Amino acid sequence: MIFFVILLIMNAEERLKIEEKVVEMLRTVYDPEIPVDIYSLGLVYRIDLTDAGDLTVDMTLTAPNCPMADFILEDVRMKLESVEGVKSVTVNIVFEPEWNQDMMSEEAKLELGLL
Repeated sequence: MIFFVILLIMNAEERLKIEEKVVEMLRTVYDPEIPVDIYSLGLVYRIDLTDAGDLTVDMTLTAPNCPMADFILEDVRMKLESVEGVKSVTVNIVFEPEWNQDMMSEEAKLELGLL
């Protein structure tokens, strides 16, 4: 028997569209204690999408002992799994570099009254 393996490799335009959708979905995830999304807060450090559609996101929390960590992680995972073109999602919590308010977008700082 001969088996054929077909690899679906996305082109640059498809990858960009998926990555834009990933960012759009991350902008819908909020820490219930902060009225700003996790992407604008600067909590997302890395988004890596393979040609096969495997997505890895490195992110942090505003504090290592964040009581809402499980809720936030599950929200991120569920929303990213819903993005068309994403086959699998891995979310890594990292604490280096340590998050600080300088990592927030200007809009987030304005929303929180820090500017």
